[in-house]
Amino acid sequence: MVLAASLPQVPRRSLVDSTIDLIRAEIETGRWKVGARIPKEAELAEMLQVGRNTVREAVRVLSHAAVLEVRQGDGTYVRLNIDPAEVMRRVTHASLRDHFELRALLETEAARQAAARRNDDDVRRLEALLNERGERPPDGDLADFIARDIAFHVAVAQCGDNAALAELYRYFALSLHGSTSTALADITLPEPDLAAHRRVFDAIRDRDESGAAEAARAIVGPILDALANVETPVTSSV
Repeated sequence: MVLAASLPQVPRRSLVDSTIDLIRAEIETGRWKVGARIPKEAELAEMLQVGRNTVREAVRVLSHAAVLEVRQGDGTYVRLNIDPAEVMRRVTHASLRDHFELRALLETEAARQAAARRNDDDVRRLEALLNERGERPPDGDLADFIARDIAFHVAVAQCGDNAALAELYRYFALSLHGSTSTALADITLPEPDLAAHRRVFDAIRDRDESGAAEAARAIVGPILDALANVETPVTSSV
């Protein structure tokens, strides 16, 4: 079934980016459903008031993202109703408070699952990474310290034997590195110390699921409380 509709004209920024946004909006709102064929290139160009080359490039980008599927001699079909890359872009540009709220959710469940499923090798690895993390140095390379901190938390997520959770947390931790840098560089925000991280490790080692979850939540909780008291939302530096 060929879908036809009148679309708004493209705002004057990057024509390709704007065209991608408008096509994506038709899909995300459900006007163009998964499995449906979208209007042909010439129709889209006329609807959007852009050149066919612009439409072609926009379709190419969305095809590469697996949102659209181009079938030679047949047409272009909706494959996914959401663009994973766009979702991650929106997450990355959310506020710092939003980032730490998401971090609290992920780390709490990751620690809980780690306590339930960890093995002896996991415990040894976590202890080594915790020792490498240490305390934040008063002077020196903050980026290196943050990398060591991230390595510990990623390892906790990997102990839970849930590939989806581990990969989501790993992406989140690495891609939002700038948010962590912002928080640790702000002297008005409380800093999770080594003792707080050791409580997470101890609970995981002891297979204390609720204790691990509470310890993980306690790491992020004070930061969330501090950010909640900031009247103007703090945006990510990423």
